[in-house]
Order: sequence, then C-alpha cells, then structure tokens
Amino acid sequence: MQTESTGIAVFGEALVDDFLTEQVVGGAPFNVARHLAAFGIASLMITRIGSDDNGAMVAAEFKRFGMRIDGLQIDPQAPTGRVIVERSAGNHRFEILPRQAYDLIDVDAALAAMARCAPSVICFGTLAQREATSRGALRALLAATPAMRFLDLNLREGQVTERCVFESLHEADVVKVNEQELSELFRWYTDTQPPTTDMAASEVQLACSRLMQVFGVRGLIVTLGPRGVVYFGPDGIRHGASPQADTGALVDTVGAGDAFSAIFLLGSTLAWPLATTLQRANDFAAAICALAGAVPADIAFYEQWHTRWLAD
Repeated sequence: MQTESTGIAVFGEALVDDFLTEQVVGGAPFNVARHLAAFGIASLMITRIGSDDNGAMVAAEFKRFGMRIDGLQIDPQAPTGRVIVERSAGNHRFEILPRQAYDLIDVDAALAAMARCAPSVICFGTLAQREATSRGALRALLAATPAMRFLDLNLREGQVTERCVFESLHEADVVKVNEQELSELFRWYTDTQPPTTDMAASEVQLACSRLMQVFGVRGLIVTLGPRGVVYFGPDGIRHGASPQADTGALVDTVGAGDAFSAIFLLGSTLAWPLATTLQRANDFAAAICALAGAVPADIAFYEQWHTRWLAD
C-alpha cells in the first residue's frame, strides 16, 4: 500500500549491531526510515556504508523495504558502521566503533539526492555528527532546504559533544528526547534541574519552556517509556498520550524511540490531529517492545497498523 507523501529525508547512521553470534542491521535513523517506508512514505535515507559484507546486509534492507537508494553512498575504504554488543544479565554493553563509513557522508552526493527528493521534513540525530565530514554534510543539507527539522537527539555516551548538541538544537524545529536526555539538557541549559517524575509540575514545564525559547524550538517531545509521552507546544500548552497499552510480554526496548519518531513523522505528514499522532506513536512503540530488535523481521507486522490507521 502506498501513501501519498511529500517526502521525508532521514540523515545519519545505518550500521550493523554485532552480537558476535549474530549480526542485526540497525542505526536509529535507519530504523526510522525503514518504518516510514513500510507505511508507504517516500523516505530518503542519506547514509554511507562500506563495500563489505555488512554493507551488503544494509543494502538488502533497502531492497526489503522498497526504499529509494539514491541517498545510499558506498565508501571504497571505510567499513560499514558496526556496534559490538555484549549481552549480560539484565543489561547490554555497547562498543560503538570509530571512523566508520557513516562518518564520511559526502556532501555533494547528499545534496544531489535531497534535491531530487524535495522533502517536507528532514530528520537527524547526533551520532553521525561526531566527525567533521558528516557533520558538515548535514549542515549543508539543512541550509539547502526549507523542510521542517526534526531532531531525535539520541545521546550516546562518549560519542557526542555538548557543542554538537547545542548546534543541533539551534537547527531544530521539533525535538524528541527521553527523560534522561531531558535532564541532561536541563543541566546544560537551564538554571534549574527539576526531577522528571512529574511532568505536569510547574518547575518542569517552566524549564521546558526555557529550553524551547533559548533554541527557538516549536515542539518538544519527551518520551516516558511505559508512562506515555508529553509534548510541549509553542503556546505553552502541554499535550500527552496515555500510558502504553499492554501489547504482550516485554522482549526489549531496543528501537522503541525510533518507532515513536517514525509514527510521529507519519502522523505529521498525513495531518493527523496531534493527540491522535502522539497516541498512535506511543502505541506503536509499545508494540515494538514486544518484538526482538528495533524493526520487525516480517514486514507483515505492519499490516495490522495499515488496517487501523490507513484503511480509509
């Protein structure tokens, strides 16, 4: 099923999570782009992979989801992005390898691909900005389009500087963070650091308002896991979604935030009411938590959501 769309560009890392015993294609921006493609949105994924086996796995996902490939760059030397994941009881340890292909996104090729797409939205994060080459490519893309800028912050320890966050926030129209990331932004950019356990508290709302004013952000989304989500708009009004529905046994929370972002962008593109968009994004994120991994292995998973949301 194809959905009418004016297009969404997604910039950033496509990589392989290496569990030693198995390899799984991932990368937060690529997760978002694949979800959008599954819903028929004409998403342009701008990334760079190596000419290696892991790159072939990433390219196969472009084909599986029927995604356009003009934003997919191949680096002749740098390896495809790779994250080594070590499982342990109740926790995972991640090693994000340096100097990967997604750190070297070519600006000219990226600009040419985006010019053919003419997106209404450009979605980006921070991991792919850790090196100057890709960071410069993103800045050029943002300067070249009037598209709405959606920042899915996705802070990774040791992978992003405060300066990069500062510059990214200034570029953004809408920002999505989780509670931990919001607390970090409070610490960096406000003179208060209220607890986020009660998002309706006046101190929290005031701090969020200050953040939005400092950076000129029109919308601030705070995901709260099973407690739901809160959206702060430019009018100071706080919107929310109910706690996540029980969609089955929790398997893992990998990719839940990416799933939320994808459906938020889907709803924005299709002009759903804000309350509807937030609730559907929240419900879809909960459903992803009942699966292993960030993206379903079987595209048939999306059929139920097509039926609920796009049947008309």
